[in-house]
Amino acid sequence: MEEKKKEMPQRQVTVKKLKATAEASAYQKQWFQGLKARVEAGEDFGYLNADVPMEVLKAMDIPFVVNQWWAAICGAKQMTRKYYGLLRDAGYRDDLCSYCATAFAESLDPDDHAYDAEGKPLGPWGGLPDPTIAITRLTCDCQGKIFELFAKNHGADFYAMENTQARTFPLDWWAHAADDWENLYDKDRLDTAVEELKELIRFLEMKTGKMFDINKLQKVMDNINRQEVWYGKIRDLIADTKPAPVTVVDTINAVMPAQWQRGSEWAADHAERLYYEIKELADKGEAAVPNEKYRLMWLGRGLWHDFPFYQNFEKKYGAVFVWSMYLAMGADAYVRNNVEEDPLRALAARYIGMEDFLHMPPWNAQWFLQQARRNDIDGVVYMIPENCMQTVEGSFFIKKTLEDAGIPVLAFNADPVDARKWNRDTMTGMVEDFIENRVMKKEK
Repeated sequence: MEEKKKEMPQRQVTVKKLKATAEASAYQKQWFQGLKARVEAGEDFGYLNADVPMEVLKAMDIPFVVNQWWAAICGAKQMTRKYYGLLRDAGYRDDLCSYCATAFAESLDPDDHAYDAEGKPLGPWGGLPDPTIAITRLTCDCQGKIFELFAKNHGADFYAMENTQARTFPLDWWAHAADDWENLYDKDRLDTAVEELKELIRFLEMKTGKMFDINKLQKVMDNINRQEVWYGKIRDLIADTKPAPVTVVDTINAVMPAQWQRGSEWAADHAERLYYEIKELADKGEAAVPNEKYRLMWLGRGLWHDFPFYQNFEKKYGAVFVWSMYLAMGADAYVRNNVEEDPLRALAARYIGMEDFLHMPPWNAQWFLQQARRNDIDGVVYMIPENCMQTVEGSFFIKKTLEDAGIPVLAFNADPVDARKWNRDTMTGMVEDFIENRVMKKEK
C-alpha cells in the first residue's frame, strides 16, 4: 500500500491551457456518440487505417473511425493492458504492432459494450461500434492480416488498397507538395492511385447504396486546404516565438481530433480559432514555460498512455517540447492546390506520399532536419516502437542526419499505446541525462 502511495503523484494529468484543446475533445466525444447512434440505426460504418483516403467516405457521408485515433483513445483510457492480455490468451503473438492490433484485441473483449453496476461503460467511450467495412492499405506485411482478422470478428467486409513505392526522392518535398504535386511523384504512380480510388468508390457505392459526388469531394478538399493552411501558420508562429506560447501537450490534443474530422467545416473553423488563440498568447508575451531554455523535438507517435511525461522537464530544466509531427505534417503534407482541375487526382497525390514523408528516408530525415533548424531545436527525443515495421522508418538514417548537423538525438524503444514495458522513472532519468549531458553541453 505504501508503495502505491509513492507512485500516485507520477500519474498526474497534463496541464492544458487552450480553450481550443478542450473544445476539440468535447466535440470528438459528442461526434462519437452521434456516430454510434447512426450505426445503431443501421448505417454502414467504416474502420480505416490512417493512410486510407478518408476524404472519399467524408464526401459520401459514410461514418467512419480512424484506427490510430481509436488506438490512442484506448491507450489514454488505460485499456491496452487488458486488450493485449486478451490477445495473448487467444494465442496471438505478444508483440503485435499496437496501433494496428489494439482494435483487433478490443474485438476479443466480451465486456466491451457492457456497463458496470453504476452505469459506467466498461469499454472506452462505451466501446467501438461494430464496423461493416474495414479498410487498410498494404503498407506493411502484417497490417492487412490484422485488419482482415479484425473485420472477421466484427462481421465486416475487408477491403485492402495497394501501396506503391517512389522511384525518385526529392529532398525538399515540402516545397513542392502543395502546388507542384503533379511533378512530385512518378506519373504512373499517380495514375495507379487514381484507379485505386475509383475502385474504392465503386466498392463503397455497392456496399452502402450511397453515390459518390465529385463536387462534394472538391468541397471536402477545399475545407482541408483551409484547415492545413492555418496549421502552417500555427507551426510557424510557434517556431518564431520564444518562449513558445504553447507546447506539444496543447497542440497535439487540439490538432489530432480535427485531423480525423478533416474536410468538415468544423475542422477548418477550429484550426482558425486555434491559430488566433495561440497568436493572442504570443502577442501578449504569455509563455507556456516562462523559464524556457531548451527547445525539444518529439519524434515518433504520441505517448498516449503517459501524456504528462512531456511536461516533466519544464520546471527543472526549462526544456520544452515545442515540436511534434502532428501539427507540422498537417502544415506541409496535406495541402493540395488546384483541386478543381481534378479533385480525385489531387486526393491521390495527398495520400500516396504519406508513407514516404513519414517513414521513408531520405524524405523523412531531410524534413525532420529542416524542421529542427526552423524551430531552433536543441535536442531531439525519438521514440521508436520496436514492434512496428513502419516506424522503424530508417531510424538509423534519421538519427545520423540530425546528429551530423550538430543536433543531439536520444533514441529509445517504447510503445505509444502499450504501457506494459513503460517505466516512467527510468524514462525520465534517461531524458534528464540526455538534457544534462548532451543538450546543455551542446555548442551553441
